[in-house]
Amino acid sequence: MLNIQPQYLSTAELFSRRLFQIPDYQRAYSWTSRERNDLFEDIENVVSRGEEGNHFMATVVCLRRGKVPLGTDVFDRLDIVDGQQRLTTLIILLNAIRLAINPQKSNNAEDKKLTKEIEELLVKPGGGDLLLLQTNHDTSHHFSDFLRTGRSEKPDAGKTLADTEILTAIKDCRDYVEKWIAQDRKLVDLIALIKNRLSFILYEISDEKLVYTVFEVLNSRGLAVSWLDRLKSILMGVAFDLKGVDNSQLIKELHNIWRDIYRQVGLQQDISKEALRFAATLKVQSAPNQLLSEQSAVDEFCKFALDAKQIREVSRWLLDVTEQCEQIKSNPRLKGITRISQVRLLVVAIWLQKNLSKEERRNLQNICEKVSFRMYGLHYIDARKCTGDYIRLAWRIINENLSAKDVQEGIKEIGKEYSIEKAIKGLRGENCYKGWGEELRYFLFRYEEYISEHNGMTLNNEQWKKIWQTDAPKSIEHIWSQSAAPEDVKHTLGNLMLLPPNLNSQLQDKRYKDKRESYRNTGLQTAIQVAKTPRWSKKAIRERERMLLEWAEREWGD
Repeated sequence: MLNIQPQYLSTAELFSRRLFQIPDYQRAYSWTSRERNDLFEDIENVVSRGEEGNHFMATVVCLRRGKVPLGTDVFDRLDIVDGQQRLTTLIILLNAIRLAINPQKSNNAEDKKLTKEIEELLVKPGGGDLLLLQTNHDTSHHFSDFLRTGRSEKPDAGKTLADTEILTAIKDCRDYVEKWIAQDRKLVDLIALIKNRLSFILYEISDEKLVYTVFEVLNSRGLAVSWLDRLKSILMGVAFDLKGVDNSQLIKELHNIWRDIYRQVGLQQDISKEALRFAATLKVQSAPNQLLSEQSAVDEFCKFALDAKQIREVSRWLLDVTEQCEQIKSNPRLKGITRISQVRLLVVAIWLQKNLSKEERRNLQNICEKVSFRMYGLHYIDARKCTGDYIRLAWRIINENLSAKDVQEGIKEIGKEYSIEKAIKGLRGENCYKGWGEELRYFLFRYEEYISEHNGMTLNNEQWKKIWQTDAPKSIEHIWSQSAAPEDVKHTLGNLMLLPPNLNSQLQDKRYKDKRESYRNTGLQTAIQVAKTPRWSKKAIRERERMLLEWAEREWGD
């Protein structure tokens, strides 16, 4: 029975004489604008209730890490185990308010006093500019720079998902403060509301073992938490309870593994849900027909992870899968096939099968890419088709240690009903623009690869980076403009090409003869090839379509 007394605190009381840090084995900042808007709505609800009533925000679970003397004061240093997303956002909001006060009445003594009060709350004077909250994975220092200097970049400057969300949070909070001012409301009232009328339940725990027990108890009572975070908490709790092992060494190893998992999760896209489901699906006792849910994935791992060796294995396996998921999703060359989850699972399994050589894995990935794009791209079959076939093969690769030959035969067996001849027939003379954006971009990218290699050139990575960074349709160029092209050839494959999005928008309504020079200057081999045609006509479009389809038949045929 737990005997830990929760403290019911206002924001001001929560932040008083405490310094918070988010350890690197915890998830990085991952709130989106939706969660932040919910927080702003909570604040508006408090405003609408008038003078009375507080609003309960969240439960915060912390691990005590000792005392920190700053000047004449002594602060408690706390590791945040749960509640970091909300606290991080509130701190960003308070700093956005502080920055907004300064320009209003620069000679107003009350405003100066208020801004100094917030500044000293967020950045401790006399402590080497120690922050109220030390964040993890803040390698670009966007959060700390904003608190210390007020500087921030645009969200698209973020190099990782965590960076992007921190920068977006700064923008969202500043926008909210501007709306507050625009409604003729005083910022001092907003500060008073945040400090005194938003409340939290704080659990301060000295024993790390108890932290995970409390976390599980709260979760069982409806605390909103991701399944990945719950799995980590369960594994840590089991690790602390083990008898006859060096718990301290095991816990240290788990902290390092989970630090790396969360780093991968926070790179470019949130892959935590998929990595958890993939990892468990590939390790269940018998070959499944569908991906496990997040809850089922946690249940499966909890049944297995009963001793130190198994806990390490589960955590390491999850890290391996997470790393592989991130590599696949961040590879633009695979985007044409990896929009299908079961294809991603199969590629993950190929790269994690230890008995295959690197060359064999690369070759099998190419075969998977060829067959899968023929099915889901060229034939454009429903993404739910053949799901079980892919999942069972992926499971067998891991659990039966299939040879490269067996894997190759398994992939070809899945795609045997979808011939390249029928796929090519379905594309000839058809609308390849509407509803085929991502697949078309992948198709034309692969053709650019082919042409570049054929001409002894390398890909223009600068231009392709621009193309991959935007939505596919924004980079698809109609050589004969949409406003002028005949309907029967307007959207056919021969009239479509990829350009960097800004150039595409500049050229979209121009005549072909006025665009040729721009095509030549792109450095893209496909565009240069098109520019060699003296006159763009129906005949030229159909000839280019024939050439592209002949190449596709060779590229994606057996």
